[in-house]
Amino acid sequence: MGKVDANKQLKETSLLRTAFEFFTTKGFSKTSIADIVNKAGVAKGTFYLYFKDKYDIRNRLVAHQSSQLFLNAIKELENEKRDLTFEEKFILIIDKIINQLYKDQSLLNFISKNLSWGIFKSALIAKPGSGDVDFLEVYYDMLREAPYEFDQPEVMLFMIVELVSSTCYSAILYSEPCSLAELKPHLYDTIRRIIDQYKK
Repeated sequence: MGKVDANKQLKETSLLRTAFEFFTTKGFSKTSIADIVNKAGVAKGTFYLYFKDKYDIRNRLVAHQSSQLFLNAIKELENEKRDLTFEEKFILIIDKIINQLYKDQSLLNFISKNLSWGIFKSALIAKPGSGDVDFLEVYYDMLREAPYEFDQPEVMLFMIVELVSSTCYSAILYSEPCSLAELKPHLYDTIRRIIDQYKK
């Protein structure tokens, strides 16, 4: 990477880091582009070289942070020394992601408040950024390795993502309707049932 490219990447990283700091402390609606560029030490015009608007940088952050959670979970999965079924792999990845969010509740707040299926799908189909993981490739690799086929695998993923994000948000932040530890067996049993429903 040349000096110009390295400088561009530093500016983009600085903008992303600064925006994330503001969004998780001050809140998305109370943060302006002027706040971000002033703290990042770049001109306002520089911001628009990388992002269309505040929503664009937020969506990129959601996609990136989600990717990092997923990447960490995949790395832990690779350390497993036992053969796992498709369901076990899927639930293990979800468990690792939930545990990370439990430890970092400001990240949970940021992702949950801003995550929609549209953003999540954009993250799935977007070309991964530096250090990001290709969600869709991993998901379809797991589907190909499964000993059975699935009907509408994208719908199945949507159902599971919606279930996990809504139930875990309440359990982690408010212990509602119960603690996360109490919720997990019910959640994972429901995920198994959803997967069974989509098997061909």
